[in-house]
Formats: sequence, structure tokens, C-alpha cells
Amino acid sequence: MSQKIVVIRGDGIGPEIVDATVRIMDAAGAGLSYEYVDAGLAAYNKTGELLPADTLEAIARHRVALKGPLTTPVGEGFSSINVELRKRFDLYANVRPAHSLPNTKARYSDVDLITVRENTEGAYRSEGQTLSADGEVAQSIMQITRRGSERIVRHGFELARRLGRKRVAIIHKANILKTTSGLFLRVAREVGKEFDDLQISELIVDNACMQLVMDPSRFDMLITTNLFGDIVSDLVAGLVGGLGVAPGANIGADAAIFEAVHGSAPDIAGQGLANPTALLLAACMMLDHLGKAEIASKIRQAIHATYLAKDRLTPDLGGNGSTQSFAQAIIDQLG
Repeated sequence: MSQKIVVIRGDGIGPEIVDATVRIMDAAGAGLSYEYVDAGLAAYNKTGELLPADTLEAIARHRVALKGPLTTPVGEGFSSINVELRKRFDLYANVRPAHSLPNTKARYSDVDLITVRENTEGAYRSEGQTLSADGEVAQSIMQITRRGSERIVRHGFELARRLGRKRVAIIHKANILKTTSGLFLRVAREVGKEFDDLQISELIVDNACMQLVMDPSRFDMLITTNLFGDIVSDLVAGLVGGLGVAPGANIGADAAIFEAVHGSAPDIAGQGLANPTALLLAACMMLDHLGKAEIASKIRQAIHATYLAKDRLTPDLGGNGSTQSFAQAIIDQLG
């Protein structure tokens, strides 16, 4: 019996890259079935809601979703649909792997690291934001909790152990943000005592960014808070060719949503030019999560072989292929 997941095709290029990704998973024998639901502009145009109740109920029921990029309309509903999904399902762990692929425009060819970012607290909390009546003073509350810090560092340490990653860097700013970042660092040190098989280091975030640019090979896994993780994970994506090859997973105790971290690119929507790699790699993370690691590995190998052969690559990669012809090239490599 096939396992059913939720699929959100998304906005802009979302439907194109989602359809290509589903096609490749099916060709690889993933054995999944799909419940398609809407969110973002697609949902708003149909229902007047950015996150319809049916969509939220489907995610709660199946617990796993593959999501195309969404557009949050300015001045309508939530400040960010993605942030709202993370809050609704308590998706506290954002996991962003970065692995070099051949024949990209990246400056490095041997990057292989993972950023683990706390996803629900810190500087991105919407509570406590104020603007004075004269518009001269803005204020926002940054909140870090012991519970939130412990579960993200534990998730990161356990993930490192499970994947055979030996070096874990705790990224912080406790020298200046002594209460918030200080609490995160103290908790990381406490939890780290349970993982003496790992080499755990500590880096101030600005130094970590400099070191990443100079020599990313010194890193294996990074664990950090929400704002720093948002910035660092995009920096790391730039080391391997950009957001077009950057997958992401949002994981909680009761649900997980896998996505491409790039935007909906409305300027090229409907033209068949979009690169599906980021979403396809996110789908591989989803397959790992579902216990289908062999299928995930098979797809990753096919992606690598397609890049190496420069076979029907999309224009952003210097090729003349379309979204669907590139997908077919990967399917041809599946064997």
C-alpha cells in the first residue's frame, strides 16, 4: 500500500517544479500517493484564504508535506505563510544541507555541510513588535527559551550522529547578546556533554561567516538560532551555486514540511525554464524521513550524473533544457 503525502504546488514556478519532482519520484519507484491542496495566492484566488482549513487539516492528517514556493500578498493575511506554517505545526527544526554539484557557477567544488536552524523563536517572533505613534522608534522582542534551545541542539546533535557527521559548530553571538544568545550557548554546552563522540566547537556568528567564505571545508554541521540560521544557511547555499540547488526541511514532533527555499519567481512562471533541483533535493530529504533512503540515494545519484553530463540542464545552469526535459534527463539516469 502506497504512503500518502500532502503536496502543495504553490505559486509562480511552483506547479512546474512540483510536477517535475513528483514525476521523478514516481519514476524512481518512491511508492507514494498524493493529496493535492492549495496555499498562498493559488488558495487565496479560490477561497479568499492564504491557508485554508482543508490544507491545514490535510497536513495534520498525513504529517508530511512537499511544498512548492508560495507568494504572500502584501497587506493580506499573514506576514509570511511559511512562518505561519512553522508556528501552526511547531516545526522547530529547519535543516538545510548544502552539497556541491558539478558544472555549477559555485566557487567551491567540495562543499558538504548542513545548517540546523531553530525555526520558531528568536528575532522572528511576531509578538512584541511596536512602532511609536510618531513613527520614530520601532521595537521588537527577541525571545529564546531553554526548551527551544535544548530541542534544536539535541535535534542537531542526534542528526549529526545518525548521519555520521563528526564536527558540529555552535554558532552564536553570546559575547554581545548575553541573555538570549547566552542562554542558547549555555544550553548547547549542557546538551553537548551527552555527545562526547562529536567534536563540538563554538563560533561567534560574524567569525563563522568569514570562515565559511574562506574555507567551508572546515565545517561539517552548524547549529544556530533563527535569525543567524536564516542568514548563514543562505550564505552556505551561495557556496554551492545558490538557492536553485538549496533544499530545506521544516521538522516538528507531529509534522514535517519539505520545500525549495527559493521564491516563486513569477517573472519566469509558465515558461518551462525553472530548475527543479532544490525541490527535488528536498523531496530526497522527505524520502529519507519516510524511511525510503535507497530511493533518495538513487535520485541524488541521478541528479549528480545529469549535472556531470550537462544533459538538458535548465538555462540558469548554462543549458538549453526545459523544466520537463531536465526532469526527463534525470529519469534517464535512474536506470
